[in-house]
Amino acid sequence: MNADILKKTAKQMVAGGKGIIAADESASTCQKRFDSVGLECTEENRRLYRTTMFESEGLGQYISGVILYDETIRQKAGDGTPVSELLAKKGILPGIKVDAGAKELALHPGEKVTEGLDGLRERLAEYSAMGAKFAKWRAVITIGQGIPSDACLHANAHALARYAALCQEADIVPMVEPEVLIDGDHSLERCMEVSLAALQKTFEELKGQDVLMEGTILKASMVISGKKAAKQSSVQEVAAATVKYLKETVPANLAGVVFLSGGQGDEQATAHLDAMNKIGGLPWPLSFSYSRAIQNPVLKKWAENPAQNAKAAQDILLFRSKMNSLAAQGTYSSEMENDRPY
Repeated sequence: MNADILKKTAKQMVAGGKGIIAADESASTCQKRFDSVGLECTEENRRLYRTTMFESEGLGQYISGVILYDETIRQKAGDGTPVSELLAKKGILPGIKVDAGAKELALHPGEKVTEGLDGLRERLAEYSAMGAKFAKWRAVITIGQGIPSDACLHANAHALARYAALCQEADIVPMVEPEVLIDGDHSLERCMEVSLAALQKTFEELKGQDVLMEGTILKASMVISGKKAAKQSSVQEVAAATVKYLKETVPANLAGVVFLSGGQGDEQATAHLDAMNKIGGLPWPLSFSYSRAIQNPVLKKWAENPAQNAKAAQDILLFRSKMNSLAAQGTYSSEMENDRPY
């Protein structure tokens, strides 16, 4: 493990209000998103869509890294440039999703554990040779009647820690993502309770595996009421609760925190991030690692006419990236959305 390399990469990932695009959707997830816009989900269409995004002029102003899927990191742009090289030329760090997905947790109905540790050391070596500088592993925590169980929290936290240690051994920065799902009718207070428990267990396990905090990025959930809850959380409530749970659980020497959007609306995710950064006084940068909250309008525009709408889709991507970059600096306002190009 080269601590200097890990620290340098991690700092770059959250530097100067820049954030990360999560473009690591599996083929099955891509299928759903392409179906929603009436586009055939072929490997070539996935390549064209993603390289169109990555070729956006000026993207590096707002984006520090992109999480890729196994298929994507092996692909090339139209001129033959490997995707990881295309990003690197723009000063954007290529990242890679390395988990094998969430599977049913034995003896615990309704709960999942993320798999993919077998052979991970060898896969990380291969991804490193392809140019990957950071990785992502997502755990899934469901709030429901009597869940999450301690067994679920422990199993996922332990897997995240073992993954993180393997990443750092390979000089790849681990992005650790214990996602608390916002599906269901739970209150903001219940989400806070579960989020605290999940992060406490995660950092306990990371410490137990001697993971270097300065070379680690947390991909965190926001504390928010469930989508079916009778009382929906306000922007200020979400910001205050999320900052509170982070301050109570996250070590001060962690390199940075990026948020997942987790099914929030595009502008909603931006507003929440901005409100947190306006609170300020935190020991680590707060930025974004959004997928749908950045890509939704981009994919919609591109799918209307892939041959003609590349530039229009790129303009939308740049706009949403800029809005989130401003939010990561606490300088966003909803009035800025009036200038959006869609």
